Amino acid sequence: MCGICGCGQIDPKNTHHHVHKHNHDHGHRHDDHENGRLIKVEQDLLGKNNAYARQNRAYFQQHRIFALNLVSSPGAGKTTLLVETIKVLKDRFPIAVIEGDQQAEHDADRIRAAGVPALQINTGRACHLDAHGVGHAVIDLGVKDNSLLAIENVGNLVCPSSFDLGEAHKVVVLSVTEGDDKPLKYPDMFHAADLMLINKTDLLPYVDFDVERCINFAKQVNPDIQIISLSSTKGDNFSAWTDWLSEHLDCRVEI
Repeated sequence: MCGICGCGQIDPKNTHHHVHKHNHDHGHRHDDHENGRLIKVEQDLLGKNNAYARQNRAYFQQHRIFALNLVSSPGAGKTTLLVETIKVLKDRFPIAVIEGDQQAEHDADRIRAAGVPALQINTGRACHLDAHGVGHAVIDLGVKDNSLLAIENVGNLVCPSSFDLGEAHKVVVLSVTEGDDKPLKYPDMFHAADLMLINKTDLLPYVDFDVERCINFAKQVNPDIQIISLSSTKGDNFSAWTDWLSEHLDCRVEI
């Protein structure tokens, strides 16, 4: 959460809270006081975020926008996954992408080069996107009705698990280069996700990663999670992902 992980200590232009520490005596344990303040800040932060998320969700439903929140560790391959997805689906469905990173425009540039509109949100020191920023980005981007909206969150398996953006589903991307025990190390994220993509399966011969072990760990954390193993770069089983998207889009949008 922001008060604990430190991402609340960001530039004033960003819309996150910063807990200022102080040293004067209150006649009780300082750490208890600080913990209480942190809990209050977290509650306020999540409460405000959830209110914006409800507004986003209502807007998405009204305009039949199928919004996905893609989350992962840095380098799991979310942007490549999106670029390859766009190649397959852009002639069937309108697609727009919101990119979240602490700095730079590289990922948004890659998405635009693939032929769909993209907007970059640079979060500064913050380690996640929030619903307020996403809501503004949707309007600025001019996301069309009856479309797929992919929100690529900041690379982080902690804070984004708690921040609802109004999405229909959280999709967690786990690459085989990261280790098969990630679902147990970061259970909140895998519990919050509806779908896990095990990415970069073309590298399995070169890494120590047990796919079945990873699936079992994910099911321990979230028995209802759906799982697809694929390679975005080589195309192995990639159609299982695009078929999943197509099924949901056909149900949600009016083409």
